[in-house]
Amino acid sequence: MLYNVEQLVQMTRSEKESLAGPLRIALISTVAPVLVPGLFKYFGERYPSISLQMEEMLTDTVLDKLRKAEVDMGIIAGSVRNPGFLDIPLYHERFLAYVSPDNPAYSQENISTEALFSQPLWIIRDGLRQFDPQDLKKGDFTYDRYFEGGRVGILIQVVNDNGGITIVPETHTNLIMFSQQKCLRPIVDPTPQRTISLVVRADFIHEAKLNAVVDAVRHIIPGELLETAIRRGHLTL
Repeated sequence: MLYNVEQLVQMTRSEKESLAGPLRIALISTVAPVLVPGLFKYFGERYPSISLQMEEMLTDTVLDKLRKAEVDMGIIAGSVRNPGFLDIPLYHERFLAYVSPDNPAYSQENISTEALFSQPLWIIRDGLRQFDPQDLKKGDFTYDRYFEGGRVGILIQVVNDNGGITIVPETHTNLIMFSQQKCLRPIVDPTPQRTISLVVRADFIHEAKLNAVVDAVRHIIPGELLETAIRRGHLTL
C-alpha cells in the first residue's frame, strides 16, 4: 500500500509538471478575438507537444463544461464564487464607446455614463437590436451581461452602416481598423470596467499547463492591464 501511495504521488507530480498532451480551453466570445490567435502562436512556438483546442461559448456553458470535465480551463468575465472552481484574475479592462460620426456625441472628447444611457445602444443579447434607454436602466444594466456573447466586430459594422453607438472592450481597440479608431470615446463618471479570469476546477492539478496559459496571456495583453499576481510570474496551485 505504501508503494502504491508513492506511485500515486509520483504520477500526480508528473501530471502537475507535464507540458504535453491535450489542453482544452473554453472562452467567451468577446475575449476570443483578443486571445485565441496569440495563444495558438505562443503554444505552437514554445509548447508543440501540447495539443491546444479552443472553443467559444457563453459563460454558463463554459462553467457547465468545466464541471463535467469536458474542458480543462475556462476564460470568462468576472469571478465564479463557487467552491467547486478556482478563478484567477488575468487582466482588467475598460469599456469604450464606439460612436457614429453622425451621432452628436462624436464631437465630445468623452461620454458620461449618464449621457450614454440617454440614447439607444446597439447591443447583442438574445439577438442584435438597438436597446431603448428605458430598457437599459442603470441599476439593471451590466456590461458583462450584454457583451459576453456578442461579436464586437459585428456591433462596430452595424454602427458604421446604421449610425448610433455601441460599447467596445479596451483590448479590442487594436483589432479595429486605424481609420475607425477615431470613433472611440472614453466613458467616464464612472468608467465601466471588467475583469477577465481564468477558471479551473478546484481539483485541477496541471500547474505547468496553467502557467503556460498565464505566460501566454502575459505576452498578449499590455502589462498595465494585467493583474498584479500575473505580472509577478509563476502561480502555484
